[in-house]
Amino acid sequence: MSRPEVSRRQFLQVAGLATASSLTLSAWAQSKSPSSQLAWHDVRDWGIEGKGWDDTAKYFDRLPARAEGVVRSNVWNLSRHSAGMLVRFRTDATDISADYAVTSPKLAMPHMPATGVSGLDLYAQDEQGDLRWLSVVKPATQHVVTKMCSGIIPGEREFYVYLPLYNGTESLKIGVPKGASFEPIEPRTEKPIVFYGTSITHGACASRPGMPHPAILGRRLNQPVINLGFSGNGRMEKEVGQFLVELDPSVYVIDCLPNMVGSLVEERAVPLVRQLRKARPQTPILLVEDRTYANTPFYAERQERHEQARAALQSAFETLKAEGDDQLFYLDGESLLGEDREDTTDGSHPSDLGFYRQADAFEPVLRNILTTHS
Repeated sequence: MSRPEVSRRQFLQVAGLATASSLTLSAWAQSKSPSSQLAWHDVRDWGIEGKGWDDTAKYFDRLPARAEGVVRSNVWNLSRHSAGMLVRFRTDATDISADYAVTSPKLAMPHMPATGVSGLDLYAQDEQGDLRWLSVVKPATQHVVTKMCSGIIPGEREFYVYLPLYNGTESLKIGVPKGASFEPIEPRTEKPIVFYGTSITHGACASRPGMPHPAILGRRLNQPVINLGFSGNGRMEKEVGQFLVELDPSVYVIDCLPNMVGSLVEERAVPLVRQLRKARPQTPILLVEDRTYANTPFYAERQERHEQARAALQSAFETLKAEGDDQLFYLDGESLLGEDREDTTDGSHPSDLGFYRQADAFEPVLRNILTTHS
């Protein structure tokens, strides 16, 4: 004899799960889920590091709301990505969870995984106090509730969580088991390193948010960093410059040549530096050449593009130095990636290996600037 059909509501009533208020099965499941055993902490309560302005349209934006309509629309739209931002806290929890949402359903790109585009990257202090990678979130949906780590060796530690590189962050909460300690760490007040650049600065094509060279350098130099990389749109524009001058960094890093040809560099490099210098007469400025395309030896036009853009930047540097600017520095592009040309994803954008090598090239220059000139 076949069983009679039982509706979902009848099942809930029989199970004692439906009441006059119509408690749903999902609500019941949520009340019994591990999430209910966690204490959740909204990162907006103590602040995100890597954010240059407080007057943003959305909390995790990289430019102030008043930049809309001033900078080009492409720059504005890209500024809604949370590249370079991180949150810090201390806890003795052995399990750490995240509840976060991103603004776009485009979680990955053909040449960059979802872990880098839309993931969270967790670092923790080891016994020596050094930051070490711990785990990365692999998002499959816009809203993710997940454990970032589970069952780690007990002990109170400092943690960093890096935010998505090529997606906007809508919200972020950190969860630890109830009863565990939790100490929010507010953003550092030291002057940040400000990077203004292209998709490479933005983070393409790192596998994780903690792997672009600005993030690596932030850890190595123990400095806060503001990432103003705008994919395909780092062009030394005065409209961006008018917001850069509002910041008070330890050093400006201008790394726009991958998006510029020689004539544009010739037109804009000197005016941008003068614009920054007028507002920040003693702030060091580092001009960076373009990295060499991995397949440049096979393309005459790419060789010519590098030569022209670099010649224009070198000329700008010499002009500005001749004016007496002793806080202006230069980094050549040939040193940014390896001679083996095995460190890009597509010939242009660094892989994690490429970003590691870029950090190696930047580090001694920035360390010297920070030590002797800031």
